[in-house]
Amino acid sequence: MKKLLLLLILISNFVFAQMPNISNVWLNNSKAYTGTIGNDKQVMKLKINISEQDKKNDQEYFVSGYSLVDKTYTKYEGKLKITKYKDTKKKGSVYGEYELAEENKGKHSGLFKGKFIYTFKWNKTNEKIEGQYIEFIGDWKSYDGTLDFKTSLTNQ
Repeated sequence: MKKLLLLLILISNFVFAQMPNISNVWLNNSKAYTGTIGNDKQVMKLKINISEQDKKNDQEYFVSGYSLVDKTYTKYEGKLKITKYKDTKKKGSVYGEYELAEENKGKHSGLFKGKFIYTFKWNKTNEKIEGQYIEFIGDWKSYDGTLDFKTSLTNQ
């Protein structure tokens, strides 16, 4: 009987465990993510202005902001979805997928889609996160299907 009770308690803790709200992480201290797009490695910036954890699915975050390539400034909105989490005593990693849809403003607007990794170090002394690194790797495809580019962005 004790084993069954212990098993039920363990299962209930697992079922009701909630992902902490890390929506502020995606805001990147109000700085734009920088990177490249396309074979020519054209400079691209992506700024997240709003980040909110989904109340129904705590593994997903709704985000919105803008992208900037050359002189093309486009608003977008989309979601980040956490798919995996690894934790060691000194380092944590969060893996996931993203999909960001730009406003349809013609040939140079489209959909960003890919994977991300967020790594950080945990300082036990002051109990704070340090050394945060976020990387988005994926593709951008224009809505009309004529343009398709590889993208890479980081928070540094």
